[in-house]
Amino acid sequence: MTIADQAPAYIRAISPYQPGKPITALAREMGLAESSIVKLASNENPRGMSPKARAAVEAALAGVERYPDQFDLIAALAERFAVGREQIVLGNGSNDVLDMAARVFLAPGRSSLFAQHAFAVYPLATMSCGAECIVVPAKHFGHDLAAMQRAIRPDTRLIWIANPNNPTGTFLPYDELKAFMRSVPAGVAVVIDEAYNEYLLPAQREDTVGWIAEFPNLVVTRTFSKIHGLAGLRVGFAAAAPAVADLMNRVRQPFNVNNLALVAALAAQDDHVFIAESYALNRQGMEQLVAGFKRLGLEHIPSHGNFVTFAVANGAAINDKLLRQGVIVRPIAGYGMPNHLRVTIGLESENARFLQALAEVL
Repeated sequence: MTIADQAPAYIRAISPYQPGKPITALAREMGLAESSIVKLASNENPRGMSPKARAAVEAALAGVERYPDQFDLIAALAERFAVGREQIVLGNGSNDVLDMAARVFLAPGRSSLFAQHAFAVYPLATMSCGAECIVVPAKHFGHDLAAMQRAIRPDTRLIWIANPNNPTGTFLPYDELKAFMRSVPAGVAVVIDEAYNEYLLPAQREDTVGWIAEFPNLVVTRTFSKIHGLAGLRVGFAAAAPAVADLMNRVRQPFNVNNLALVAALAAQDDHVFIAESYALNRQGMEQLVAGFKRLGLEHIPSHGNFVTFAVANGAAINDKLLRQGVIVRPIAGYGMPNHLRVTIGLESENARFLQALAEVL
């Protein structure tokens, strides 16, 4: 017996999260110049970070010797969503607040519930608490809310819903989601993960944070990693009922969001020009990729995010060939989809490079 054997069995059973391959890693492995590589694997904003956020970070460098103060960002988010400051919980990326929710509500002898093909962090967060995962078969690669409602057990304490969903890009109309909320027992928490909310068509969006007054078991999470371009700074947040937010703050690590991330997020949320331009670029890129898949005779899952998942005969083989061409996309066999790949929508030139490489490897 080794020291590792002393860890709980539910910890040893976890398969670590596999992130998208970094440009530097591919350059080392393939002997490629970093400048020649296109990364379309991690749903990052191809335009980079908001100029206002960049200026805020540069101005804040002089104060990094001080511990961070979250007050200003919490106050701004509370004002933006018309809730109390005591309802906002900041995270080191939205993954952090997802983990907090799991630690608050899950434990051995309890279960969480999520859809097949849902975000990989949900089972990781569940298993790290010693709880059981209930995986509900997907419906058209998305959530089957009726089946999820039927799958709730007496020991279920948390339901995860990504809307739009990653990696499939599917979207649940909010009237259906609200009806589902009314069917969930009050003692079961529901996390609605809205990491890709800003990429929805304006007519599709809904103020889910406003639902918390009706559903105190609801937790809504957002991130600054996607349209705001701050993935490397790691900042996200949750909105919840005051009692739930209080519990999440009890398990939150002190100073979990650093000074630079705090000022960048504060500036980025107000850079409406950057957000609008990023949204428009994403819509154009979506059309470019979908047209390319159609020319190549490939099926894709209609997406509501900043990525598209498309079908190929052998995802692993195609991915390997793309890597050798210096194009990084995301294999999703770990999501139960070995015959699909997910590609982030990039700049027009990056999308064209990907489509050209894909045509060649096919």
